[in-house]
Amino acid sequence: MPKSLDLTDNLEKYIVDHSEDLTDIQKEILDYNLSLGDQKKLQISISQAQFLQTLIKISDIKKVLEIGSFTGFSALSMALSLPDDGSLISLDKNSEFSKKAKTFYDKANINKITQIIKPALESLKELENSKQKFDLVFIDADKENYVNYYEKSIELIDKNGLIIIDNVLWHGEVADKSKNDKFTKIIRDFNKHIKDDNRVTKNILPIGDGLTICIKK
Repeated sequence: MPKSLDLTDNLEKYIVDHSEDLTDIQKEILDYNLSLGDQKKLQISISQAQFLQTLIKISDIKKVLEIGSFTGFSALSMALSLPDDGSLISLDKNSEFSKKAKTFYDKANINKITQIIKPALESLKELENSKQKFDLVFIDADKENYVNYYEKSIELIDKNGLIIIDNVLWHGEVADKSKNDKFTKIIRDFNKHIKDDNRVTKNILPIGDGLTICIKK
């Protein structure tokens, strides 16, 4: 099997430096997240954000659902690429982070994002009951509920709809048989759940901490 590149920090920086520039507000979110210490790990990578933006721009994606928003970097990045009639619903139970995210959305003059601040499983049930459908669901929330979020998301997309899930490589530890801590095992089990699901086609991309792209059949 041909060997892939070893994506070092220097190479990652080179990729970012030679890709589309971030907006001033995106940069402001990144700077703010750096001040949060270890919590900054909840943010998706710049390369992931750029990938999501590109995907939305080249696809007929108008309605996006995000499960887990942190301080809004991923939601803002996706919203910036949506067409004029596009919309994004953001689910997060953390009111403090959601309030901060709203300040960034307002600064960016983005009015396509609707925030729902409560446990995501409650919101997903309400969205399902309201018969809403989405073109893309992005999952980046508590790992213990990944399977639950995924199963709810399947019901919220039609044929050819997308589900994208973050952190599926879990710092590379999913492939290390010596790593058997709680969260590594959760992600391994989740990845197997997706692999065995015949309702979707699926691929893992080694961007950031790993993205699984699922397309509903």
